[in-house]
Amino acid sequence: MAIFRISKNKVSKSRIKDDGFGDEFSLRDFFAENLEELLGIRFIEKEYPIQEGRIDTLGLDENNSPVIIEYKWKENEEVLAQGLFYSNWLLKNKKHFELLVDKKLGKNIIVNWDQPRVILVAQGFGRYIQGAVEQEKHIELLSYHFYEPDILHLESIYTPPTLKSSRKSAVRDEGVEYTLAYHLNKTSQEMQQKFKILREKILQLPEVEEKDSLKTGVAYRTTKSFAHIGFKPTWIHVLLRDPKYTSDTKILVRDVTSHEWGYKGLIKFTPETDVEYLFGLIKQSYESTL
Repeated sequence: MAIFRISKNKVSKSRIKDDGFGDEFSLRDFFAENLEELLGIRFIEKEYPIQEGRIDTLGLDENNSPVIIEYKWKENEEVLAQGLFYSNWLLKNKKHFELLVDKKLGKNIIVNWDQPRVILVAQGFGRYIQGAVEQEKHIELLSYHFYEPDILHLESIYTPPTLKSSRKSAVRDEGVEYTLAYHLNKTSQEMQQKFKILREKILQLPEVEEKDSLKTGVAYRTTKSFAHIGFKPTWIHVLLRDPKYTSDTKILVRDVTSHEWGYKGLIKFTPETDVEYLFGLIKQSYESTL
């Protein structure tokens, strides 16, 4: 993707810095220090030692799903094998990871094991990796480019089908299939109709992915989540990234930072709620991820 700078109505093309961050360690440290701003993931540990190696970064996303991130300075065919190996370690050491979360983020967080994530970060990925990763449920590919003078561009190269709105997705848990229909059936017909209007507006935003296979509801994300929607019998709760929205003249957003949910603002979506007004607040949360 070409990146242009604008000065006095004139444009100049920004050039890619071939040396990027200098080395893989600098890349890892930069992401670790800015993990929530870049990917919406809370940092737990970096260079975490296990018996068979070191995991570049451990984190927890807005849905309290565990995240492993592996970095490669440039293209590297080994990164997929590493990601799969560390993912296997994570699933075999759930209690160990939960203790790390308790130590780093507090004891009130319940780790969501429905869909653990592995994010592979590199300047690019070869066709063999891009083909092989389609068989995996939890692996994501994210490319980065460092432009002069100091511009970082991130691009999602591959996201598993369970995160995409363009495909039907489901997760089974003890005979229960988590789909959009499953979540909608939890609420009234009136709220279903109001949600469908809101959902259509959200999905018209550029580069939005819908994740409906969660046990707790439906999430919307770009490179990081900006809204989570849960369904109640007569109303719907909407969780947003930030509790502070200057345009919220009706004061719908309640600060729930202390709940340690990953999201910090909560709106109670009822039959009386103005859908257009609510969408405006969700759009602000979306824009904060771009």
